[in-house]
Amino acid sequence: MSSAPTINMEATGANIKSLIKANGLKISEIQAVYGFNTPQSIFKWMRGEAMPSVDNLVILAHILGVTIDNIIITN
Repeated sequence: MSSAPTINMEATGANIKSLIKANGLKISEIQAVYGFNTPQSIFKWMRGEAMPSVDNLVILAHILGVTIDNIIITN
């Protein structure tokens, strides 16, 4: 039996960063959608230091025009 997949946080962060860039979005625009006071959470996602919550992943996928599966990179 194979082991269950795990999220590669560093690769997922890099993917989030590239998807944001590919969509021509600014961090401030994404921050405004979420209503965050600062962009620190978004920068942590892009560095692979933290993962968006499921609710935030749904919103991010919508903003980026992709599915959650297109955002998360697994090992």
